[in-house]
This record gives sequence, structure tokens and C-alpha cells, in this order.
Amino acid sequence: MTTGMATATDALQLLDWRERSHELYRVVRAHGDPAVAHALWREGRDQLLGSHPASPLAAPHRAAFDGLTVADYDPGYRFEAMLQDAEPQALDVGTGTDGTVSFERIAVVVLPLPDAEVSLDVWRLRSYGGGLFVPLRDGSSGAATYGGGRYLIDTVKGANLGGSPDGGMLVIDLNFAYNPSCAYDPAWACPLPPAGNATDVVVPVGEQHVGPWVA
Repeated sequence: MTTGMATATDALQLLDWRERSHELYRVVRAHGDPAVAHALWREGRDQLLGSHPASPLAAPHRAAFDGLTVADYDPGYRFEAMLQDAEPQALDVGTGTDGTVSFERIAVVVLPLPDAEVSLDVWRLRSYGGGLFVPLRDGSSGAATYGGGRYLIDTVKGANLGGSPDGGMLVIDLNFAYNPSCAYDPAWACPLPPAGNATDVVVPVGEQHVGPWVA
């Protein structure tokens, strides 16, 4: 296969990955029971990572993959969070593959976790396509979960649990926290959580940093 055709194939495979991810989150948002939706999400994530040609898992790890380790669903970590005013702030993230990715802080959300109240910044992607981005680095990062942090919302990738556009509300369900692709393959460029998205509070739910396939 020529280099051009290989590049085109890669692009089409990534497009299919994105479309499947968007569809998975559409199904999640449409389901009335968050715990059942979470089980569907886990199944869909396992299928994508384990078998899709655009999976960030290297081929040998993909062959041995038998599913992600994800904590059981806990409804105490699901919130319908109102967006609160925040001072505008720019964030420029340099990446090895995508150049500089620019974000703008547009709001904060305050989450009354079982053990403590946590505030997280809500970011808008300023480049082509726009979208919202809410990452998380918590007290479990580097131990039970990926050291670089996890993502909660990344609408460019389809990771969107819903909300009320007119009412300024976002569904923030920490049970759906997931590792970015760079957790599996450093060739992927992943903006990591800045200070306003970091907390020492342990968030024990969501995808865990377990398995020989994780970098």
C-alpha cells in the first residue's frame, strides 16, 4: 500500500472510531437509567478498544485485551451541575502531534462529592469545531488511575453526557471518567488537566489504571 493510501485508510478508520464514539454517547444520553447506561458505555468502550483498527492499543496488547477495569457504578458521583461564572482564562497546550491546542475557560462547576466539594473548570475549545472540555486529575491519579488524569467531557470526541443548553446545566457523571488515548499510546496527543481541574480528593469511580497495555 502506498503512503498516501495508508494515510487515507488511517483517516477513515479514525473517522469511523469517532462516529462510533459519538453514537455510543448518544445511546448513553438517551437511556433513562444512568447505571444501565454506564454498563452499555463500558461494553461499547471495550469493543472499540479491543477490536477497532483505530484503537490506541498496540496490536499485541489488543490481542490480549479482555476489557477495561472500571469501578462499579455509584450514583453518588453523578451531578446535574449548574455552570457558574469564572474569570476568562486562556490555556494553550503544546502537543507533539497537533501543535498548540487553545482553550478558553468559560465557567466552573461545583460538585458535592461524598467526601468533599470539588470545583472543576469548564473549557471551550477555541480552534476549528469548538466544543467543551472538562478533564480531571484527582487523588487517585498515578495510583489507581492514569497519572496524567482522565476526561469527563470532550465533545470533539463525542464524550458528552448531556445537560440543558438554555439552563446552563451540564451532566457531570464521574463514573464515566475515562483515560485519554495517550494513556495507551504516547503517539497520541492529549491535553492534560490544568490546575483548575485538579484536586487531592480521591475519585474512586470511572476507568482505572490497570492492565499491561497501559503505558
